[in-house]
Amino acid sequence: MNETPAPRLLFLFDMDEVLVRYDWKVRMAALAEFTGHEFDELRRRWWDCGNEQRAEAGGYADGDAYLAAFERAMGCEVPETEWARIRGAAMTELPERIDAVRVASEHGRVGLLTNNGPLAGRWIQHWAPSLPPLFGEHLDTTSNFGARKPEPEVFLRALEHHGVPAERTFFADDMPINVEGARSVGIHAVLVEEHTDLRAAVLAFVAEQERQERQETQDRDGREARVGSV
Repeated sequence: MNETPAPRLLFLFDMDEVLVRYDWKVRMAALAEFTGHEFDELRRRWWDCGNEQRAEAGGYADGDAYLAAFERAMGCEVPETEWARIRGAAMTELPERIDAVRVASEHGRVGLLTNNGPLAGRWIQHWAPSLPPLFGEHLDTTSNFGARKPEPEVFLRALEHHGVPAERTFFADDMPINVEGARSVGIHAVLVEEHTDLRAAVLAFVAEQERQERQETQDRDGREARVGSV
């Protein structure tokens, strides 16, 4: 549980293809050059057998355990700095999308919720240096919550961590299945596509929340007036 006071509104954002452009092919080409394995062999040794999904769901205790398993799978030494360099070189920040996070931060707490393992969690601040000033301590990978998107559990655990109800939470992701997972627990979720105006989506959510709050205040005042007149 987060020990800081719960915010009025919570805004959760995916990372890859939402706040940064992630070129998988660039990463795989660099890994192939470094390890000497072709693309299909890389896939077979790590991704196709579910190791990365396991990491995203909290299956490795920490970044060191993740890297040790990755090295065993690759059959060679992979220094952490090289692993991070290769991953980071495939990422490019998207300034307009990141500006939407800034706008959201003016109305509530912003948090990252990206399908990634504990080693990635160490390096996000270096790969996307615009994110830490906005997200602060809330640069979370799904491995922190012991489940991965689109499983409902990861969203429920994130809500519990932040102390905010689903109906006051906004979530943005580029994968429809993850959006549906968030919606299944009552979160207001937005699918981010190439031309999505994420800033507008954030402001629309804020406006709807403010409308609901005004309505709740009017309803409460009306009830109190009726009670007072009895």
